[in-house]
Amino acid sequence: MSGLYTILRPLLFALPPEAAHALTLAALRPLNRCPPRADDPALGIDLWGLHFANPIGMAAGFDKNAKVPAALRALGFGFVEVGAVTPRPQAGNPRPRLFRLTADRALINRLGFNNEGLARIAPRLAAAKARGIGPLGVNLGANKDSDDRVADYVTGVEALVSGADFVTVNVSSPNTPGLRSLQARDALADLLDRVLAARDAAPRRVPVLLKIAPDLDSEERQAIAALARESGLDGLVVSNTTLARPEGLGSPRRQEAGGLSGAPLFAPSTALLAEMYRRTEGRLPLIGVGGVMSAADAYAKIRAGASLVQLYTGLVYEGPGLVRRIKRDLSGYLARDGFRSLAEAVGADHR
Repeated sequence: MSGLYTILRPLLFALPPEAAHALTLAALRPLNRCPPRADDPALGIDLWGLHFANPIGMAAGFDKNAKVPAALRALGFGFVEVGAVTPRPQAGNPRPRLFRLTADRALINRLGFNNEGLARIAPRLAAAKARGIGPLGVNLGANKDSDDRVADYVTGVEALVSGADFVTVNVSSPNTPGLRSLQARDALADLLDRVLAARDAAPRRVPVLLKIAPDLDSEERQAIAALARESGLDGLVVSNTTLARPEGLGSPRRQEAGGLSGAPLFAPSTALLAEMYRRTEGRLPLIGVGGVMSAADAYAKIRAGASLVQLYTGLVYEGPGLVRRIKRDLSGYLARDGFRSLAEAVGADHR
């Protein structure tokens, strides 16, 4: 598969990024009928009452409308997070809104939560769950023109408890004006109170995670860690895309507005991951995301404190064979360092 992608990548990169993405989704649909292959048992981990056969997940943003979760599991991902999903359908921001920074192995996006809305996505999730496709997470967003964005997250939780194995509250996208202000302590405390109350009132309890930005200052990071410990939140996803533009970016589109993902995000997102692991005293499961391009990157996040790891931009540049290579090499790293299981390696750099 890696050799085929080497041939196809120049053709895909000749297309506008969103057109290439749509073509990729269409090509994956036949795989929805294929079951996932067995993984090395050492890569398995249990969290929130769920078993993850391996820790490598597809990050939110790839399968926004929950059309190919089974195909992604067949590619070898241990779990899939679809979305972001908003209560009402949303077209997103004007095009062009997705840009390749090929020289930097990065992307900039300002998509703006474009998705088909809860009414169309929720039945797909329920059908996937009925088929046993899991673990399956859903990234929740708020509509751009909503009068009460917290209510949008509550609506998402209430609508998706039957089809999701976990939900992620995304208040860290840089592409919806004002959304990141919900990460401020008082606003976030209110949001978590209302969302967790809705979850607790539902007939089925699902884990609720919070996805945070890499651009938080020290006071904001401290406040989020404290709220995460105190509120009953089930985990953190660290991190979303960044508004920063690190020195040394060589691509012509580096100054486009939007969130930067890919290789330049690896170092800052991993540093934040390690900090949040320390601030939460290793008691809260973390999903590490940002710049994962290899097994070495995934292993670094695990040792920094991630129980699970997600990727997206790495798949664009490395192709679908990346997942298999990461799992193969990750097994080797665990054996080399004397870890009998993935769980033993989580947070190892702090010990």
